[in-house]
Formats: sequence, structure tokens, C-alpha cells
Amino acid sequence: MKVSSQILFYSEDISFALEKSEKIAATLVKFVEEEASHYGSINYIFCSDDYLLRLNQDYLSHDYYTDILSFQMDDDPIQGDIFISIDRVNDNAQDMNLPFEDELLRVISHGILHFLGYKDKTEAEIKIMRGKEDELIEKIKKNI
Repeated sequence: MKVSSQILFYSEDISFALEKSEKIAATLVKFVEEEASHYGSINYIFCSDDYLLRLNQDYLSHDYYTDILSFQMDDDPIQGDIFISIDRVNDNAQDMNLPFEDELLRVISHGILHFLGYKDKTEAEIKIMRGKEDELIEKIKKNI
């Protein structure tokens, strides 16, 4: 069963537009198709630290900033919302001395990998997650 598949990008409380969003979305869709046979709509919502903190507090009872929250609504087909704090991505990129775009692609990749069932709680899971992030980032960079 394949439902209408699309990956869309929005901004919530900030003004942010993802460059080359159509090419990035096409690469993400292809990656999801390779990993899973059933997929649906996936929404990326770019927002501020404060917006994501409120979501973290309201839905997860966590009182700290984070770069990403993934809310998977279904796994057959895979669909849901991925919220990304542009403030956190920018700060992380500066802290790691990376280009903002590279860190943003890592976080975008991280969110969709969670939807595909990848975890990052143990050292072994983190190692697998990082490898998959690198694989997906490489595919995105080749296509943009």
C-alpha cells in the first residue's frame, strides 16, 4: 500500500526557507522508499528554540532545549511531523565549527531516521544512527 507521499517544509514562528528543498525532499523520499515500503506525508517544521522548548515541555515533560523533536503519527505508512530548532542547529554548528548547512542536513537526516526505526539511546545504536546519517547526508549532497 502506498499513500500519497510527500515531504514538505514549513516554518512556524520564524522566517526560514530551506534552500533546494525540492531536491532535498526528493532524496529523502527515495531514501525512505529504499528503507521501507509504506510511507506517507512527512512534515519538517523549522522553528525557534522557544517554540521547540514549549513542545518539549508540553508533550514530553522535558524542560530543556533540543535541536529536534519527532512526532511520528503512524509507521504504516510512515508519517508525522519533525520540528527543528534553527537556533539550536546554528549554535551546534558554531560549537562544532561546522557549516550551518551541514549541521542542518544532519538534523534533517536524524529525524527521518527515527521515523524509520533507528534509535540513539545506546552507544551501539548511536554508532548505527551516525553511519546512516552520514549515508543520507552524502546522498543529499550529491543531489543538490
